[in-house]
Amino acid sequence: MSGTDHTAETSDSRALEQTTAKNQELAAVDAELGATVAALTADDLEPAGRRQLLGRLVGDIRRRGLGQLFKPTAAMRWMGDVVADVAPHVPVRDIETLRRHFPSLGDDDLADRLIRNAARSTAGVGAAGGGVAAVEWVAPPTLLTAPVLLAAETVAVVAIELKLVGELHEIYGQPIRGGLGQRAGALIQAWSQQRGVNPLVPGVGVASVLGTAARKELQSTLLKRFGRNLTTLGPLLTGAAVAGYLNRRATRNLGEHIMKDLRKSRQKVIDG
Repeated sequence: MSGTDHTAETSDSRALEQTTAKNQELAAVDAELGATVAALTADDLEPAGRRQLLGRLVGDIRRRGLGQLFKPTAAMRWMGDVVADVAPHVPVRDIETLRRHFPSLGDDDLADRLIRNAARSTAGVGAAGGGVAAVEWVAPPTLLTAPVLLAAETVAVVAIELKLVGELHEIYGQPIRGGLGQRAGALIQAWSQQRGVNPLVPGVGVASVLGTAARKELQSTLLKRFGRNLTTLGPLLTGAAVAGYLNRRATRNLGEHIMKDLRKSRQKVIDG
């Protein structure tokens, strides 16, 4: 083997090792990010715990890749990919677990309770993000902290709402079936469209669901949420108050739309 061939082979080997190491590092970051998001979806988080988890999520997002957040179009693609990655980690309780947690509630009352809890949780995320931003305004916010904070808040809110969507399907006898990728894809699609999952449509994985029109729909919905979360950067505590209110209202609207759609589709099945 000539010296040139040996040098090229060595270079290729190093490039492969670097790529493998980078992929392993990204997988580890994704696992940590998924675990953080799953913890943030809990109903009974105290404000201090929520702020701590949101701060951890900011760190996870920083490690996952910060540069793309400075370009709006690339940021929406990046956030769409992050949502797709964390969706399989969202802990959706089955109907048996929900009945154990809320033994005295009928279907509609249970759905109302879950919507109220989710709205309270997303409001808490907005308040936590606003609190972090308030500290930053004391020492003026930097270009490094603002986009990451907004991305972290948006991803946390979406995860809480995905959990709500999945559990509303459980309540109304239309659980989302399939493997992790299939269920995550169906949750994302239902969240983007604010409709229940159509059981007649064959289940597909996250990659398929987010391929063209559905991906654009997800990115468009994320853009609206990301823009709404800009209120988090309001000076002092006004950002926290407004962000909390807007998050609460948006989550309640989403939950009510999904609940009405599921009730309607269940009635059609009964009539049929």
